[in-house]
Formats: sequence, structure tokens, C-alpha cells
Amino acid sequence: MSWHAAPAEAWRALGANRLRTGLTMLGMIIGVGAVVLMLAVGEGARSTVTQAINEMGSELLLVSPGTSSSGGLRLSSGTASTLTLKDAEAMTQLPTLSAVAPVFYSGAQLAYGPRNWNTTVYGVTPDYLLVRSWNLESGQPFMISDVLRSTRVALIGQQIVQSLFGDQDPLGQTIRIKNLPFRVIGVLERKGQSLDGRDQDDVVLVPINTAQTKLFGNLFPGTVRFITVQARSMGHMEDAEADITQLLRNRHRLAEGVESDFTIRDLTAVAETAAQSAQAMTVMLGAIASVSLLVGGIGIMNIMLVSVTERTREIGIRMAIGARRRDILLQFLLEALLLCVLGGLVGTLMGIGGAWLVSGLAEMTVIVTSSSIALSFLFAASTGVFFGFYPARKAALLKPVEALRHE
Repeated sequence: MSWHAAPAEAWRALGANRLRTGLTMLGMIIGVGAVVLMLAVGEGARSTVTQAINEMGSELLLVSPGTSSSGGLRLSSGTASTLTLKDAEAMTQLPTLSAVAPVFYSGAQLAYGPRNWNTTVYGVTPDYLLVRSWNLESGQPFMISDVLRSTRVALIGQQIVQSLFGDQDPLGQTIRIKNLPFRVIGVLERKGQSLDGRDQDDVVLVPINTAQTKLFGNLFPGTVRFITVQARSMGHMEDAEADITQLLRNRHRLAEGVESDFTIRDLTAVAETAAQSAQAMTVMLGAIASVSLLVGGIGIMNIMLVSVTERTREIGIRMAIGARRRDILLQFLLEALLLCVLGGLVGTLMGIGGAWLVSGLAEMTVIVTSSSIALSFLFAASTGVFFGFYPARKAALLKPVEALRHE
């Protein structure tokens, strides 16, 4: 039997018992389909986290006020009022920082005509857009002069546009925030959900002085809720944190050994941890799904061993008329390989279909990549060779005389 005739012989052998062939392929179909589906789910999760990281901004540090006490109970971080606009202004002089954005926020009711909406209003400086890597879809940002003059202007997110304006252009329109008129001068680009699940598009940005003096008031004038800062590069992160710590301790007149009245969090490190977790989940899902490939491979080896036993006399006849051991080995190996490759093809189609179904029903981001399909096919082919080699070798090592005597 020539190398060219071997595939045809393998096809005929598999076609002789179509039901058994189909059932044997079923394990490989399920295995490959599971691998494609699980890798698609994992890749979608990783992509979602990566997108959230990119939209959050890079090289970020979050400086929050320290803790406070009430009735002898120590409250959580951020409950004290220890950070001020003057602190933020002093940080801008640090050489390790490229941008500083103090933030003061509170919830408020918005209204435009007959429509209203409750959201969070952030009082910020122009550098906030730079720190957050947030562009405008239309309009223009407010300037530092708007902050100094407490101008009543606003930048609104996509959710606000949809809730208050629908299909109407919001630029130049006047909305009411806590019954105070604010002119919309810009619309923010869509951001989507943050890493903690918040809708970042459900937001209004106004000048920070406007928020403190005209909109919400402030029991402790000049204080802010937190300060977001951006280091000059990833290599400056540790130095930036040390510089901020030293600067604020000096400004707050904290003696040696006294606990800092503020906390600093590396948001970039938090984001990288989330990305690593998503990557680990992708690998874990792929590994779990690969177990079904192993089970399918064992099933193929079992059926091929049965096939060798059933066709022992046929093998003896082939050897008697001139078939070499390598011809017998090749035929049975090709049969196992065809089972796995065909099962891999059908499984891949099922995995892609399952991914689309999950994406539609669960509203999850699911990404089927060419690498996951190639990996599944590689596993399928490798499984065919690995689990098919032993039965094929067993068939090739049969002695012709003993094989002819087999009933």
C-alpha cells in the first residue's frame, strides 16, 4: 500500500462502521468545542480588563484622606478631611509627577426640560481629563480660568446625554444641577464600566471651585475627596509615591513616628493584578477544557484497539500479499488522525457557535481568536497521533501466520 493510497484505505475503514466512527468522534468534538468556548470566554474577560485599564489611565496614584473616628470607632480610609487644594497645588511642583487632579464629588439631581436624572457630579480641574486619558467626543473642556471664576459649565458623559437629551445635540444647552443652571460645553467619549463595575459614562464634570462653593458647599473649605496623580513614567512610580509622602507629611506637620493622615494607592498595580488574574483565568479555563480532549483521546485509543482485534485476520491477509509493517502502522495511525481532525473541525464550529450563543444570552464579551482555533486543531492532531500510535504499532507487530489463524 503506497503513501497515496493510505488515506483512501483509512476513509474506507472508517466508513465501514459509521455509527461507531461518529460516536468515537463525539468525545473529540466535545473536547475541542469546550476548549474553543472556554478560551473565547477567557479571552473576552482579559480583553474587558485590558480595555478598562487603558481607559482608566496609566502610571496613576490615588491619594486619599486618612481615617477618622466617631464614638470611639475608627472609620474607613477616606473619611477624614485632610487633603486640600493647596496640597494638590504643591504636588504639581514635584519633578516625578506629570499631572495632578484633585477631585470633589457628590450625588445630585439633574434636570433638562421634563426629563431628570440622578447621577454623581465631580468637581475637577482641567488636568483630570489628562490623568484619566479621557477625550471629548464633541465640544471643548473647561479651562483653569473657569475653575478660578467658579464658572457654571459642565462636561457630561454618554449616559447623561441619553437620559436627558436623547437624539438632541446637548452642546450649548442648559441643564439644572440641584436647580442651578449649568451650560453644557462638552460631551465625554464613552468609557464603559470601570474595574469595580461602575458606569463611567454616568457622570458630570464641573470646575472644582464651582462644586465646592456654589453647588454642594463644603464643611471644611478647600478640602477635596481625593487627588489623582500621574507619574512621569512607570520607572518613576516608587519615587513619586515617596515624594508625595514626604511632601504631605511636611505640609501636615506630622512628627516622626506619627501615622500619616492620608493613604496612597498604586492604581496601575491594581490594574495589572486584575489583568494577571484574567490571564490566569484564561489558562485555567483552557486547562479544564483540555481534560475533555484527554478523555476523547482515550476513547479513540480504546476503539482503535477494538478495531485492531476485529481486523486481525484482515491484517494477516494484507501482510501475506506484501503489505509491510509500516504500511499497517500508517493505515491505523491515519484512521486515528482522521477521527481527531474531523472531530476537531466539527468541535471548532460548535465552539464558535457556543461562543456566539454565550455572548448573546449572557451579554458577555467573548472573543474567538485564530490562535485558539489553531491550538485546538494542534491538540486534536496531537491526540490522534499520541493515542493512535499504540494501537497502530500493535497492529503492525502482528505476525502474519498468527493473524491469519485468528477467527
